[in-house]
Amino acid sequence: MKNHPMTQTSNFETILLEQKRYFESGKTWPVSFRKAQLRALLKQLKQHEEELCKAVFDDFGKSAIEIFMGDLAVVYQEIRWLLCNIDRLAKPKRCRTNLGNLPGKSRIIMQPIGTVLILGAWNYPYNLTLVPLVSAIGAGCTAVVKPSELPTHAMKILSKIISSTFPKEYIFLAEGGAEVASYLTQLKFDKIFFTGSTGVGKMVYQSAARNMVPVTLELGGKSPVIVSPSADLAKAAKRIVWGKFFNAGQTCVAPDYLLLHRSLKQTFLEYLVGEIKTRKYDQGAEQYVSIVTSKHLERLIALISSEKVYYGGGYDLASRYLEPTIMVDVEEDDPIMQEEIFGPILPIILYDHFDDVLKYIGRKEKPLAAYLFSQSKEERKAFLTKLNFGGGCINDVVMHLNNIHLPFGGVGASGIGAYHGEAGFLNFIHPKSVFVRSKYFEPTLKYPPYTKWKKRIIRWLLG
Repeated sequence: MKNHPMTQTSNFETILLEQKRYFESGKTWPVSFRKAQLRALLKQLKQHEEELCKAVFDDFGKSAIEIFMGDLAVVYQEIRWLLCNIDRLAKPKRCRTNLGNLPGKSRIIMQPIGTVLILGAWNYPYNLTLVPLVSAIGAGCTAVVKPSELPTHAMKILSKIISSTFPKEYIFLAEGGAEVASYLTQLKFDKIFFTGSTGVGKMVYQSAARNMVPVTLELGGKSPVIVSPSADLAKAAKRIVWGKFFNAGQTCVAPDYLLLHRSLKQTFLEYLVGEIKTRKYDQGAEQYVSIVTSKHLERLIALISSEKVYYGGGYDLASRYLEPTIMVDVEEDDPIMQEEIFGPILPIILYDHFDDVLKYIGRKEKPLAAYLFSQSKEERKAFLTKLNFGGGCINDVVMHLNNIHLPFGGVGASGIGAYHGEAGFLNFIHPKSVFVRSKYFEPTLKYPPYTKWKKRIIRWLLG
């Protein structure tokens, strides 16, 4: 059965009702069913890989290899991992039974949470839409999926794939803009999964709260990278440049700003510029994408203080190109430091003492990611114990996302909840606790009247 695009938001209530009925029928619960759906999705993605790559290229000029690296490979990995592990994850878990409940047995049933809403993001349109969907399918849920409308071609090909793979009462893709997303968040789903900005995340959270709908929010923030005097400067520059300018900085865990020891300023700047030139992030280059819309480019241009530009700063409105840009002598109150950049601009703040860096980051909202380049055991320990952030790396950037065994998520303003691998499966599961009492014997301690000997034993057992 195929879906048909729906433009009237009132029809989404019908879809939601149909999906809830489909879920309540129990069809999605068997692990064999879930595996079959995952295999069907993987097959469709593989068959349409060329179309998927062309769509994102048409949207903002990303090459096929970078689409594969940042978008499709992650989805393939997630599906294959679930196919190998879903039997173990979905199996009821036996638990120890405490002395007061003997004789009896305790277990946890991994119950699918129900019908979920998944709101994807534009910067990695397949990864950030399909990875949570894969987790929801693996968990046994039904789902309404709303990808970002900004990469229009990507949204259209996703709609084609989803509608040809799944019946709408099981998985439905909703096309449309912000008004559609806003309407959907007001409906009584069993869970909402949102990826996007902190500002929009707050609105999703408020809307969900009206219906007591639980949420997972994958947001962002200003993710710092620290370079210490003990770091290998050449490798630090190489890895920071790659992580910052991959996808033209349009990555939620890209290094947002650089905290650099004052003694390293000139040397490290030369390393950074050398790396940028080596990687050839030229206009029209295969390895460098456009900014997603003209509006986004204009916002980025407004953040650049020309007098603080050390390298770059050039742009072309027609092709939505913004040159990799390094800003120096940046202060805490500069415009570039007031919001997440989400583009190819790297502001540099100098520091003198490592403790001052930790205090500076600690005063800010908790970031989605944080990175440290250092060989000092003391600095590494302080970084890991004194800073609160979603996830990160030591002597690298971004690559913690590449490990499916590491949960990915934020903390505080950078997000609620985590996903990827087992964490993703558990996102869409309610662990239902069940105790089964034996029919043969039951202690009478809990029943009144509470005699002295009962009180003594209760205190001994529970105290």
